[in-house]
Amino acid sequence: MNAPASHLHALKLSELIGSLSYALDITEGQPPGHCLRCCWIGTHIGRRIGLPEAQLWELYYTLLLKDLGCSSNAARICELYLTDDLNFKRDYKTVGDSLPQVLGFVLKHTGLKAGLAERFRSVMTILRDGPEIARDLVATRCQRGAEIARLLRFPQGVSDGIYSLDEHFNGGGKPARIAGEAIPIYSRIALLAQVIDVFHTAGGRAAARAGARARAGQWFDPRLVEAFEAVALSDTFWQTLAGSDIERAVSDIQPFGAGQESPLDDDYLDDIATAFGQVVDAKSPYTSGHSARVALYTDMIGEALGMSEARRRWLKRGALLHDVGKLGVSNSVLDKAGALDRSEWDAVKLHAEFTETILGRIGAFRELAAIAGAHHERLDGTGYPRGLSADDIRIETRIITTADIFDAITAVRPYRGAIPIPQALEMMGKTVGSALDPDCYDALVRAVERVPFPQAA
Repeated sequence: MNAPASHLHALKLSELIGSLSYALDITEGQPPGHCLRCCWIGTHIGRRIGLPEAQLWELYYTLLLKDLGCSSNAARICELYLTDDLNFKRDYKTVGDSLPQVLGFVLKHTGLKAGLAERFRSVMTILRDGPEIARDLVATRCQRGAEIARLLRFPQGVSDGIYSLDEHFNGGGKPARIAGEAIPIYSRIALLAQVIDVFHTAGGRAAARAGARARAGQWFDPRLVEAFEAVALSDTFWQTLAGSDIERAVSDIQPFGAGQESPLDDDYLDDIATAFGQVVDAKSPYTSGHSARVALYTDMIGEALGMSEARRRWLKRGALLHDVGKLGVSNSVLDKAGALDRSEWDAVKLHAEFTETILGRIGAFRELAAIAGAHHERLDGTGYPRGLSADDIRIETRIITTADIFDAITAVRPYRGAIPIPQALEMMGKTVGSALDPDCYDALVRAVERVPFPQAA
């Protein structure tokens, strides 16, 4: 079967980025569609203040991609706060600047499942070093987000807009404490749009308007709050924001700009898959480079099986994105060193469904979505999420599964060190026919023999 190139080449940048923004929403603990709703809000504010079309285009993508760096501080949040990073991130977006609000947030979110002494030490450390900790967390996120925006080939304006997302108009934000109009206009609009959406989702129009007004001159540029107040007079604006057709509405308001009408070529699709693979891998210190390695091993197995170069290139994108659903799983589970309990294991297993859901939103990726989402299925029917049996598991999925297991065994994990390649292959060989496809396993063995891997890899 040949790669569905014609479908891929019909794909538009706005469709792809809009769909992948759903992955960023679940990483931030936000209801699905958060970035799309922010894009709807922020683009209307940008039009209201008279931004020219080229700047509106950059603003549009800043809003869709504002959370690109969100996975990079998840592990650190879990380590510091002994908590679920998804709930922490969701609630942090509305914490004000006053000491009682900050203290209340820390006490409410720190170490709720930890022992009393451990929780006490964590809370005291955060209260002592809180400003520096918060600045470091935001700086990590902002810097990583800006880097990935550049990998996605967006202009410097988009990268800068993402970097300064958490700066406040009064100079009390992070990471650089810049103030007023020194903050990029895209960042000022994105922060306002983000908070409007969080308040609107929780409490409706009145809560959104009150939240914006209360922070005017502090977090937000007063001129932008005024522009939002004018936009907020429209019932249609609110109805669309709360409606089920928000994705199409956001696509319809995309400003004219470079790349809007240009189909995505294979090189750019490869770059996008690589960049989002990095977003996934940044979530845990134990998964650094995992997506890229699985893509490499997938390609090596595909080559050994005689798969065409075009099909291998297409499948590599699926391998790069196979774990995108892990963005919806808390690091408190992903990085746990001990055995997982039933609820934790159920949470981990959800990542396969999340992967299929996220990729399935992209019309041209539907085939890849099914292939990548099934990478934990087993030939004997005991895998997840659907318990598929051998006849229902495609060869492409079997390849990614083999590559994924090989990397999982040969990489360092929270509970053990890396296992040498010969031992890893021996362990895998025992599951051939039950978990692993015999042809894919043989292809992996042949491929590995051709490469001088270090023995302790």
